[in-house]
Amino acid sequence: MMALLMSAPVFRPALLHPRYWPIWLGLGLLWLMVRLPYRVLLGLGHLVGAGMFVFMRERRQVAETNLRLCFPDWSDERRSRVVRDNFDSNGIALFEMAMAWWWPRDRLARLARVDGLEHLQQAAAAGQGVVLTSLHFTTLELGAALLGQRVTIDGMYREHRNPVFDLVQRRGRERHNADARAIEREDVRAMFKSLRSGRAIWYAPDQDYGRKASVFVPFFGVPAATVTATSSFARLGKALVVPFTQTRLPDGQGYQLTVHAPLENFPSGDEVADALRINQWAEQAILEQPEQYMWVHRRFKTRPEGEERPYAKRRKRKRRSRA
Repeated sequence: MMALLMSAPVFRPALLHPRYWPIWLGLGLLWLMVRLPYRVLLGLGHLVGAGMFVFMRERRQVAETNLRLCFPDWSDERRSRVVRDNFDSNGIALFEMAMAWWWPRDRLARLARVDGLEHLQQAAAAGQGVVLTSLHFTTLELGAALLGQRVTIDGMYREHRNPVFDLVQRRGRERHNADARAIEREDVRAMFKSLRSGRAIWYAPDQDYGRKASVFVPFFGVPAATVTATSSFARLGKALVVPFTQTRLPDGQGYQLTVHAPLENFPSGDEVADALRINQWAEQAILEQPEQYMWVHRRFKTRPEGEERPYAKRRKRKRRSRA
């Protein structure tokens, strides 16, 4: 049964079953590697990103398709450069995830520059709920951890299929703020209750979640299935919509976190207009750091009636025959 506050993750002896040994080994190696200096981790992230670029062909094609659709006026050379930089950013994100889970809190906090906390503090003082609207940048995991050290932010959560990874991920995320709540993504009633009690909830509305509960509005000029949940949460939860972005700074300088001013006159009562406004804000934020956005997601997989998907069909994995 879903609850407002999901039960804390608990280790079970069953997680030591041999089928989980590979994931334990991989996480253990990552735990050891993340002890290295930050600049070394950035270098390793570039190497991992280069490998991803070579071997993750389907994801590379998705990123190339997205950039071609969103930026038709860019040269082929510029798009190719952004794709390569984007895979570097995804490689670094692996180690940023590990930093968020395992670095000492004070070591992690030294990397953060935070602006705009007063917007969340003022809302909390007034007992006003907040939909903290974020985007799927590759720095997402670390950004949430750094902000969670400063203010209490509840998070929408979807249980991972691998129970070992789920355990480690939940513990890593929840250690930054003991008062934070993990809300099951489908538990809309719990979300409204949390917002109406004056809490802030992290939410990212920039991916394609299908035709249901979505409208087609432009995203960089391309019709994109865009969820209307942002305005619904704000209206039914009686909450402010406060944009939040994070940026990996160059030359190992750390991260810039910015809590922006609440959107004015939002929701407007028009779900289509509200969805368009969110996409327009997303466009502005992405243009500031296009190489750090998660272009490997199939943002345009859901199409208007009669329009074909722009992505190549996924290759089906051959099943191994049983001897």
